[in-house]
Amino acid sequence: MSNAQTGQRPEGRSRQQIVQRTDRRPGQPRRSTRWLPILALAVTVVYLIPIYWMLNTSFKMSSDIFAVPPDLVPLPPTLISYTQVVFADVDVARGMLNSFIIAVGTTVVTLLVALPAAYGLARLRIRLMPVVLMLFLIVQMVPSVNLALPMFVLFSSVGLVNSYVGLIVANCSLAIPLAVTLLRPYFLNLPGEVIEAATIDGCTQGSAFWRIAVPLSTPGIITVAVVSFLQAWGEFVFGLALAPDERLQPITVVLARLTTAFGTRWNDLMAVSVAVAVPVILAFVFLQRYIVAGLTEGASKS
Repeated sequence: MSNAQTGQRPEGRSRQQIVQRTDRRPGQPRRSTRWLPILALAVTVVYLIPIYWMLNTSFKMSSDIFAVPPDLVPLPPTLISYTQVVFADVDVARGMLNSFIIAVGTTVVTLLVALPAAYGLARLRIRLMPVVLMLFLIVQMVPSVNLALPMFVLFSSVGLVNSYVGLIVANCSLAIPLAVTLLRPYFLNLPGEVIEAATIDGCTQGSAFWRIAVPLSTPGIITVAVVSFLQAWGEFVFGLALAPDERLQPITVVLARLTTAFGTRWNDLMAVSVAVAVPVILAFVFLQRYIVAGLTEGASKS
C-alpha cells in the first residue's frame, strides 16, 4: 500500500515542506528573495564608488590624478594634501570653525522655535490646519538661491550682513519649516491621556510640554537636530551671498575657492572634502538608531 493510503508521512519530508508545497497554487512560480542581498550590495557599491574615488584622489600627487589608465590604488600614497591644506591652511581651519558655529547655532534656534510650534499645531484644533501645513511645505520648496538676494537687501538694512547671526537666521528660514513638519506627526503620536494626567497633577501646559512631551519625543528631536545641523553644515548659497568677508565664510565656500580660473587643485579639493564629510559620517554612525526611530515613529499620523 502507498503512503497516501496508509496515512503515513512521506519519508524525508518535514511538515513545513509539505505545507509550503500545498500552499503554492498549481502553475504559480516559486518566490525567491535570494536576489535581494545581491541588489542591496550592488546599490551600496554604486553609492560608495564616489566616496572611494574622493579618498583615492586625496592621497595622490597632482601629476598622478590624470594618469591613463587611472590608478585604482594610489601607489605610493601621499599625505601632502592633508598636511599642507587640511591641517595647515588657515582658511580651511577658519572655514571649518565658521561652519561649526553656524550649524550649531542653527540647530539650537531651530529646536527652540520648532518644538513649541510643532507641539501647538499637534494639540490645538485649528480650522485652517491644512492651509498652514501646506504653507510649511511650500516654504520648503523655495530654493535658497531665490531667498539670498532679498535676505541680503533686508539684512543690509539691519546690519546682519557679514555676521554669524545673519547666517544662522538665513539657515533657520529653511530648517524651521522642515523641523515643524517632522515634529508635528511625532507629537500627534503622544498619548493625550499622559498630558491630561500631568495637567490634573498640577502641571501647566508649558511645564507638561517641557517635562512630559519633550522627553517622550527624544528620537524625533535628535532626528530634527541632526537634519538641521547637516543642512546648515552643507549650505553654500547663504554663505556666499551673506558673508562677502572671507573670514566669516563657511567651509563650503572655502571649497569653492579651490577651483579658480587657473585650474582646480583636485587632490587638495578632495582632501578638504573628506574632512568636511567626517562630521556627517560620524553623526549617522553614532545616531543612526535615533534617526531611524524618529523618522519611522513620527510617520504614522499626519
